[in-house]
Amino acid sequence: MLLGNTAMSVYVLLQPARLRPAQNAPATHEEALKISVKTWLYRRIAEPLLTLLKQGISPHRLALCVAIGVVVGNVPILGNSTLLCAAIALAFRLNLPAMQLVQAAMAPTQLLLIIPFVRLGEWILRVPHQAVSIKEGLALVAQGAGHAVALLWNAILHAGLAWILVAPFAVFLFYKLLTPVFEHAAARMRFTRP
Repeated sequence: MLLGNTAMSVYVLLQPARLRPAQNAPATHEEALKISVKTWLYRRIAEPLLTLLKQGISPHRLALCVAIGVVVGNVPILGNSTLLCAAIALAFRLNLPAMQLVQAAMAPTQLLLIIPFVRLGEWILRVPHQAVSIKEGLALVAQGAGHAVALLWNAILHAGLAWILVAPFAVFLFYKLLTPVFEHAAARMRFTRP
């Protein structure tokens, strides 16, 4: 049931604003912010993806592009996701704009997942925890990327190993979740075309 609710939530987000039921004006600042975030997400992410469906990309192909974009967008090594996405798109002849759009949208979650990937890598390798936090990491990066890489080399390797092990399963999971969503959206588009 959880997967069904998630798929339905994604589907509702993919609905154009004109097809959603009209809502009353927001009563609070928080509600207004929530509405503006939903509008931004729709205009900047969902609408371009739906446009790709309208242009003829298959729902399966789009789901694969988005799944890879989400996973590569969360690679725990900063500065590599754009190049990695481009290389994968070119090597497998996937839709680069769709992948880059989703990959770029993952920037906030990429930062949030660095420490969990470091911890998972440490657990897999059975090594002691390294004292790492996002605040300390950003302070090191401010002193210079080379300096940060030198001090955090082990943490970067641990996080990268964890991501490499998790990535194929995550791509598969996101692909399986998103395929029915994009199939449904494509069917609705075919149904509503004049």
